[in-house]
Amino acid sequence: MDAALKLLTPAEYLAFERKSETKHEYYAGNIYTMAGASERHNLIVANLVIEIGVQFRKRPYRIYPSDMRVKISETGLYTYPDVTVVCGRPQFEDNQSDILLNPTVIIEVLSKSTEGYDRGKKFQHYRTIDTLMEYLLIAQDSYHVEHYVRQTDGQWLLSEATHLQDIVHLPTINCDLTLADVYDKVELAPEILYLNGAQE
Repeated sequence: MDAALKLLTPAEYLAFERKSETKHEYYAGNIYTMAGASERHNLIVANLVIEIGVQFRKRPYRIYPSDMRVKISETGLYTYPDVTVVCGRPQFEDNQSDILLNPTVIIEVLSKSTEGYDRGKKFQHYRTIDTLMEYLLIAQDSYHVEHYVRQTDGQWLLSEATHLQDIVHLPTINCDLTLADVYDKVELAPEILYLNGAQE
């Protein structure tokens, strides 16, 4: 991501962003261009939206792909999670309804350029969101899902899934994700398939 030179106010950022053909994060006066996604990344996001969306039918939950902007009110970060889930009514910053304030579940698909950020600083921002209860990190170059669940004491419990038959249960939204569905049509390199196990 490339930082802009001029420091912008949030209002200036939003005026710019709402006219931009590319997406940018905003933090502390800086805007950062978000790189385009790979085929694997896009397939995983599409699979997640389909699988979770089907389970949400006739339930009061909403799922948004990566065009939904999220504001972390505590820190002032504006960003675009790969997948965002809201329980109940969404809360927006203004009447344009394009800045979500109350995500319940956030999912990020990792890439080499963003993996450290998604695990580190970005997760620090996300943890300040009172409504956020679950955070998933999904690898695109191996079968690997990291699932963080907020505990009653405010700590986050990590579990991992690494086989296609594994099921990740999201208790907050009562949703199950099988890795075989998450990675449907996602082609991994032969050496990665070998490391993940010949049966997969």
